[in-house]
This record gives sequence, structure tokens and C-alpha cells, in this order.
Amino acid sequence: MTASFYARAGKRSFDVCCALLGVVLLAPVFLFIALLVLTTSGWPIIFRQERVGRYGKAFFICKFRTMANVPSSGDESLLTASGDARVTRLGRWLRRTKCDELPQIWNVLRGDMSLVGPRPEVPYFTGKFTPRQRAVLEVRPGITGPAATHYIAEEQLLASHPDKELFYVNELLPAKLEKDLRYAEHVSFNTDLKLIANTFLRLLMKSRASES
Repeated sequence: MTASFYARAGKRSFDVCCALLGVVLLAPVFLFIALLVLTTSGWPIIFRQERVGRYGKAFFICKFRTMANVPSSGDESLLTASGDARVTRLGRWLRRTKCDELPQIWNVLRGDMSLVGPRPEVPYFTGKFTPRQRAVLEVRPGITGPAATHYIAEEQLLASHPDKELFYVNELLPAKLEKDLRYAEHVSFNTDLKLIANTFLRLLMKSRASES
């Protein structure tokens, strides 16, 4: 992967500075959403799930909980499609606006994640990566990234296929990894800024489309 100064040191400094600023500016939003989750569906407020990070190291990703707080049967799908009955009413809004991802600022501060990078997968799916595809694990996973931005309506796309896991493993995941591999090979400050701006733009467009 690239050995530019930004990739080696600048990107991490950019992540930490932005994450610290985000914690300060978004503190009221964090508190508001936490109270909404607590009052509408109880404890816990934060959902934690094992994901695979840089160099294959496992970590626990943090999100605001968007699903009903019911005992796990152990055979729930790892994929969430639009219309999933497990998602609460508040959860649907959080997922549509991506506000459920905000606690990942903590993962950025810890060094588990970056602001921009390939979205981290669960071990089950990384276990299906080809040797070439595993090159995406050479960079920190991101809150947003090229594949996440392009497939921002992933849940709707999954909902249109009867066998969601088969479609995800055979078609959607490889397509996402191709975009993430190209990013991992050419990490740059300009690319990160464009992807962050593009994420906000696409979220705004998606929000307006859902209201119309």
C-alpha cells in the first residue's frame, strides 16, 4: 500500500483532531439520541459487535442500538435489509440518517478505525475474502469510505433479493471490495476530504428522497 506521509502519519492525526472536535460539537446530539434510545426501547443504548480491523485484528464496533432488545436465538441474520422487523421505529430513522454510526468516533479515537476507509466486516464475511481482497485489511476501516458512499442504499438493495446472504457474498461484497481496494492503494488527503463531503451530500439527497 501507499507509503506517503499522509498515509503513514497525517491520516491518523487528521482522524484524532476531527474526532476530538466531533466529540465536543456533537455531545448534545449524543445525549439526545441516547435518551431517545433509552426511553423508547430501554437498555443497552450502545450496540457492540465484533468486526475485523487493520491487519486482521478484531475489535468491537460501537453504534447506537437500532434493533429491539430481545434475547438472541443465535441464528439471526448478520445482514439487515430494509423492512427488517428487528429494527425499531427510532432505529429506522437512525439507520436512514446514519446517526447510529456516531459512536464510532470512539473507535476512531481508540485507533480501531479511521474517518475514511473500507467498512469493517464481521469475521464470518472476512473469512470469505480471497487473498487479494484481504489487502483491504492493510488500512484502518472507516466510518465512511468509497464503497459505503456508493452503496449508501445497501439495505434497500438487500431487501430486493430473496437470498440476501447469497447475493451479498457473491455480488455485493466483491463489488464493494473492488472500490475499497482501489482506495487502499491510493490513500490521500484530497480523496478523504472528497469522500467525507460526498457522504454528507448523499445522505442529504437520501433524506430528501425519503421525505418526498
